[in-house]
Amino acid sequence: MTAIAHFVAITCYLGAAALAATPFARPVGAPVRGVVALLGLGVLAHFAGLAVYAHRVGQLPLTGLGPSLSFAGLVLAATLLLVEALARDVSLTLVAAPLAAVPTICATLIGFAPGVEPPGARGAWLFAHIALSFLGIAAFATAAAAGLMYLVERRELKSRRFGAIYRFFPPLATLDRVNHVAAIAGWLGLTLGVVLAVTYSVAYRELSLPKVIWATGAWLSVSGIALGRTVGGWQARRAAVYSSLSFAVVIALYVAFRVAESNGGGRFL
Repeated sequence: MTAIAHFVAITCYLGAAALAATPFARPVGAPVRGVVALLGLGVLAHFAGLAVYAHRVGQLPLTGLGPSLSFAGLVLAATLLLVEALARDVSLTLVAAPLAAVPTICATLIGFAPGVEPPGARGAWLFAHIALSFLGIAAFATAAAAGLMYLVERRELKSRRFGAIYRFFPPLATLDRVNHVAAIAGWLGLTLGVVLAVTYSVAYRELSLPKVIWATGAWLSVSGIALGRTVGGWQARRAAVYSSLSFAVVIALYVAFRVAESNGGGRFL
Protein backbone atom coordinates (compact mmCIF):
# COMPACT_ATOMS: atom_id res chain seq x y z
CA MET A 1 0.00 0.00 0.00
CA THR A 2 2.79 2.45 0.90
CA ALA A 3 4.68 1.80 -2.34
CA ILE A 4 1.50 2.12 -4.45
CA ALA A 5 0.54 5.37 -2.73
CA HIS A 6 4.00 6.77 -3.40
CA PHE A 7 3.80 5.75 -7.05
CA VAL A 8 0.47 7.59 -7.34
CA ALA A 9 1.95 10.66 -5.62
CA ILE A 10 5.01 10.71 -7.89
CA THR A 11 2.80 10.35 -10.96
CA CYS A 12 0.59 13.23 -9.80
CA TYR A 13 3.53 15.52 -9.06
CA LEU A 14 5.15 14.93 -12.44
CA GLY A 15 1.76 15.09 -14.16
CA ALA A 16 1.05 18.45 -12.50
CA ALA A 17 4.39 19.80 -13.78
CA ALA A 18 3.63 18.53 -17.30
CA LEU A 19 0.14 20.04 -17.23
CA ALA A 20 1.53 23.35 -15.95
CA ALA A 21 3.84 23.40 -18.98
CA THR A 22 1.05 23.07 -21.57
CA PRO A 23 0.80 26.85 -22.22
CA PHE A 24 4.37 26.67 -23.54
CA ALA A 25 3.33 24.13 -26.19
CA ARG A 26 0.09 25.77 -27.30
CA PRO A 27 -1.67 29.07 -26.59
CA VAL A 28 -4.00 28.09 -23.75
CA GLY A 29 -4.72 29.60 -20.37
CA ALA A 30 -2.97 28.42 -17.23
CA PRO A 31 -4.71 25.17 -16.14
CA VAL A 32 -4.99 26.21 -12.50
CA ARG A 33 -7.81 23.83 -11.51
CA GLY A 34 -6.21 20.81 -13.15
CA VAL A 35 -2.78 21.46 -11.65
CA VAL A 36 -4.17 22.12 -8.16
CA ALA A 37 -6.33 18.98 -8.43
CA LEU A 38 -3.34 16.83 -9.41
CA LEU A 39 -1.21 18.29 -6.65
CA GLY A 40 -4.00 17.75 -4.15
CA LEU A 41 -4.46 14.14 -5.24
CA GLY A 42 -0.72 13.58 -5.01
CA VAL A 43 -0.53 15.06 -1.51
CA LEU A 44 -3.49 12.94 -0.35
CA ALA A 45 -1.97 9.75 -1.77
CA HIS A 46 1.42 10.63 -0.30
CA PHE A 47 -0.09 11.34 3.12
CA ALA A 48 -2.10 8.11 2.99
CA GLY A 49 1.03 6.11 2.16
CA LEU A 50 2.96 7.59 5.07
CA ALA A 51 -0.04 7.13 7.38
CA VAL A 52 -0.14 3.43 6.51
CA TYR A 53 3.60 3.22 7.11
CA ALA A 54 3.28 4.96 10.48
CA HIS A 55 0.45 2.64 11.53
CA ARG A 56 2.41 -0.44 10.43
CA VAL A 57 5.69 0.36 12.17
CA GLY A 58 4.24 2.32 15.08
CA GLN A 59 6.26 5.51 14.59
CA LEU A 60 6.20 8.70 12.56
CA PRO A 61 8.12 8.81 9.25
CA LEU A 62 10.84 11.06 10.64
CA THR A 63 13.62 8.54 11.23
CA GLY A 64 15.29 6.33 8.68
CA LEU A 65 16.54 7.67 5.33
CA GLY A 66 13.65 6.49 3.14
CA PRO A 67 10.79 7.63 5.39
CA SER A 68 12.48 10.98 6.06
CA LEU A 69 13.05 11.68 2.37
CA SER A 70 9.42 10.82 1.68
CA PHE A 71 8.28 13.16 4.44
CA ALA A 72 10.44 15.93 2.96
CA GLY A 73 8.79 15.43 -0.42
CA LEU A 74 5.34 15.54 1.18
CA VAL A 75 6.09 18.78 3.04
CA LEU A 76 7.37 20.44 -0.12
CA ALA A 77 4.39 19.26 -2.17
CA ALA A 78 1.92 20.44 0.49
CA THR A 79 3.66 23.82 0.64
CA LEU A 80 3.47 24.10 -3.14
CA LEU A 81 -0.21 23.16 -3.13
CA LEU A 82 -0.99 25.86 -0.57
CA VAL A 83 0.93 28.53 -2.47
CA GLU A 84 -0.60 27.68 -5.85
CA ALA A 85 -4.14 27.40 -4.47
CA LEU A 86 -3.91 30.80 -2.76
CA ALA A 87 -2.19 32.53 -5.66
CA ARG A 88 -4.39 30.85 -8.31
CA ASP A 89 -1.26 30.33 -10.36
CA VAL A 90 0.65 27.24 -11.51
CA SER A 91 4.04 28.52 -12.60
CA LEU A 92 5.87 27.47 -9.43
CA THR A 93 4.72 23.92 -10.14
CA LEU A 94 7.12 23.76 -13.08
CA VAL A 95 10.07 23.81 -10.67
CA ALA A 96 8.74 22.74 -7.27
CA ALA A 97 6.65 19.71 -8.30
CA PRO A 98 9.62 17.82 -9.81
CA LEU A 99 11.61 18.93 -6.77
CA ALA A 100 9.00 17.23 -4.55
CA ALA A 101 9.01 14.14 -6.75
CA VAL A 102 12.79 13.61 -6.52
CA PRO A 103 13.04 12.79 -2.77
CA THR A 104 9.84 10.76 -3.04
CA ILE A 105 11.36 8.68 -5.85
CA CYS A 106 14.57 8.27 -3.86
CA ALA A 107 12.60 7.13 -0.82
CA THR A 108 10.75 4.54 -2.91
CA LEU A 109 14.01 3.20 -4.36
CA ILE A 110 15.78 3.12 -1.00
CA GLY A 111 12.90 1.53 0.88
CA PHE A 112 11.05 2.39 4.05
CA ALA A 113 13.17 0.82 6.74
CA PRO A 114 12.37 2.66 10.00
CA GLY A 115 15.08 4.23 12.11
CA VAL A 116 15.54 3.82 15.84
CA GLU A 117 12.85 5.81 17.65
CA PRO A 118 13.94 7.45 20.91
CA PRO A 119 11.43 6.94 23.72
CA GLY A 120 9.16 9.45 25.42
CA ALA A 121 9.96 13.15 25.53
CA ARG A 122 13.30 12.53 23.82
CA GLY A 123 11.48 11.17 20.77
CA ALA A 124 9.05 14.11 20.69
CA TRP A 125 12.01 16.51 20.95
CA LEU A 126 13.78 14.84 18.04
CA PHE A 127 10.63 14.67 15.90
CA ALA A 128 9.87 18.36 16.49
CA HIS A 129 13.38 19.29 15.33
CA ILE A 130 13.10 17.17 12.17
CA ALA A 131 9.60 18.37 11.28
CA LEU A 132 10.45 22.06 11.74
CA SER A 133 13.67 21.65 9.77
CA PHE A 134 11.80 20.02 6.88
CA LEU A 135 9.26 22.84 6.88
CA GLY A 136 12.09 25.36 6.78
CA ILE A 137 13.82 23.58 3.90
CA ALA A 138 10.51 23.36 1.98
CA ALA A 139 9.99 27.10 2.37
CA PHE A 140 13.62 27.71 1.35
CA ALA A 141 13.03 25.60 -1.78
CA THR A 142 9.92 27.66 -2.57
CA ALA A 143 11.91 30.88 -2.26
CA ALA A 144 14.61 29.48 -4.53
CA ALA A 145 12.06 28.37 -7.14
CA ALA A 146 10.41 31.78 -7.14
CA GLY A 147 13.81 33.45 -7.39
CA LEU A 148 14.86 31.32 -10.34
CA MET A 149 11.61 32.03 -12.17
CA TYR A 150 12.01 35.74 -11.44
CA LEU A 151 15.44 35.75 -13.08
CA VAL A 152 14.18 33.84 -16.14
CA GLU A 153 11.21 36.15 -16.65
CA ARG A 154 13.29 39.28 -16.05
CA ARG A 155 15.77 38.18 -18.70
CA GLU A 156 12.94 37.59 -21.16
CA LEU A 157 11.53 41.05 -20.53
CA LYS A 158 14.92 42.75 -20.88
CA SER A 159 15.49 41.00 -24.22
CA ARG A 160 11.98 42.08 -25.32
CA ARG A 161 10.95 38.49 -26.09
CA PHE A 162 7.28 38.41 -25.08
CA GLY A 163 6.73 34.71 -25.67
CA ALA A 164 5.21 31.90 -23.63
CA ILE A 165 7.21 32.75 -20.50
CA TYR A 166 5.89 36.32 -20.52
CA ARG A 167 2.30 35.13 -21.05
CA PHE A 168 2.40 32.29 -18.57
CA PHE A 169 4.60 33.38 -15.68
CA PRO A 170 3.05 35.57 -12.98
CA PRO A 171 4.15 39.22 -12.70
CA LEU A 172 7.62 39.86 -11.36
CA ALA A 173 6.11 41.51 -8.30
CA THR A 174 4.23 38.29 -7.45
CA LEU A 175 7.35 36.14 -7.75
CA ASP A 176 9.25 38.64 -5.64
CA ARG A 177 6.55 38.53 -2.95
CA VAL A 178 6.60 34.71 -2.89
CA ASN A 179 10.39 34.79 -2.57
CA HIS A 180 10.17 37.27 0.30
CA VAL A 181 7.49 35.45 2.31
CA ALA A 182 8.99 32.00 1.72
CA ALA A 183 12.44 33.22 2.80
CA ILE A 184 11.01 34.51 6.10
CA ALA A 185 9.08 31.27 6.65
CA GLY A 186 12.19 29.23 5.86
CA TRP A 187 14.23 31.23 8.33
CA LEU A 188 11.66 30.73 11.08
CA GLY A 189 11.37 26.99 10.47
CA LEU A 190 15.11 26.37 10.24
CA THR A 191 15.87 28.58 13.22
CA LEU A 192 13.49 26.64 15.44
CA GLY A 193 14.72 23.35 14.01
CA VAL A 194 18.39 24.23 14.59
CA VAL A 195 17.73 25.45 18.14
CA LEU A 196 15.97 22.18 18.98
CA ALA A 197 18.78 20.21 17.32
CA VAL A 198 21.51 22.00 19.28
CA THR A 199 19.73 21.62 22.61
CA TYR A 200 19.01 17.96 21.82
CA SER A 201 22.67 17.30 20.98
CA VAL A 202 23.84 18.98 24.19
CA ALA A 203 21.27 17.25 26.38
CA TYR A 204 21.90 13.74 25.03
CA ARG A 205 25.53 14.18 23.94
CA GLU A 206 24.84 13.19 20.36
CA LEU A 207 26.88 15.24 17.93
CA SER A 208 27.51 14.65 14.22
CA LEU A 209 29.98 17.10 12.67
CA PRO A 210 28.69 16.69 9.07
CA LYS A 211 25.12 17.34 10.21
CA VAL A 212 26.24 20.38 12.19
CA ILE A 213 28.10 21.81 9.18
CA TRP A 214 25.23 21.19 6.79
CA ALA A 215 22.56 22.55 9.14
CA THR A 216 24.68 25.62 9.88
CA GLY A 217 25.21 26.22 6.16
CA ALA A 218 21.50 25.91 5.41
CA TRP A 219 20.57 28.20 8.29
CA LEU A 220 23.16 30.83 7.34
CA SER A 221 21.96 30.75 3.74
CA VAL A 222 18.30 31.31 4.50
CA SER A 223 19.19 33.79 7.26
CA GLY A 224 21.16 35.81 4.73
CA ILE A 225 18.09 36.10 2.51
CA ALA A 226 15.75 36.96 5.38
CA LEU A 227 18.08 39.60 6.81
CA GLY A 228 18.89 41.01 3.40
CA ARG A 229 15.22 41.44 2.60
CA THR A 230 14.08 42.79 5.96
CA VAL A 231 17.12 44.77 7.11
CA GLY A 232 19.52 45.13 4.19
CA GLY A 233 17.00 46.52 1.74
CA TRP A 234 17.80 43.95 -0.93
CA GLN A 235 16.06 44.49 -4.23
CA ALA A 236 14.20 41.69 -5.98
CA ARG A 237 16.96 40.67 -8.39
CA ARG A 238 19.64 40.40 -5.71
CA ALA A 239 17.38 38.32 -3.49
CA ALA A 240 16.45 36.07 -6.42
CA VAL A 241 20.08 35.44 -7.35
CA TYR A 242 21.14 34.77 -3.77
CA SER A 243 18.23 32.46 -2.94
CA SER A 244 18.55 30.30 -6.05
CA LEU A 245 22.35 29.98 -5.81
CA SER A 246 22.45 29.42 -2.05
CA PHE A 247 19.80 26.69 -2.23
CA ALA A 248 21.77 24.95 -4.97
CA VAL A 249 24.88 25.07 -2.75
CA VAL A 250 22.93 23.65 0.22
CA ILE A 251 21.67 20.74 -1.91
CA ALA A 252 25.15 20.10 -3.33
CA LEU A 253 26.57 20.12 0.21
CA TYR A 254 23.92 17.62 1.29
CA VAL A 255 24.77 15.28 -1.59
CA ALA A 256 28.50 15.53 -0.82
CA PHE A 257 28.00 14.70 2.87
CA ARG A 258 25.56 11.92 2.02
CA VAL A 259 28.05 10.26 -0.33
CA ALA A 260 30.93 10.72 2.12
CA GLU A 261 28.98 9.27 5.04
CA SER A 262 27.77 6.33 2.93
CA ASN A 263 31.33 5.47 1.89
CA GLY A 264 32.48 5.78 5.45
CA GLY A 265 29.72 3.62 6.87
CA GLY A 266 27.96 6.49 8.60
CA ARG A 267 24.38 7.66 8.26
CA PHE A 268 23.76 11.19 7.11
CA LEU A 269 20.08 11.91 6.53
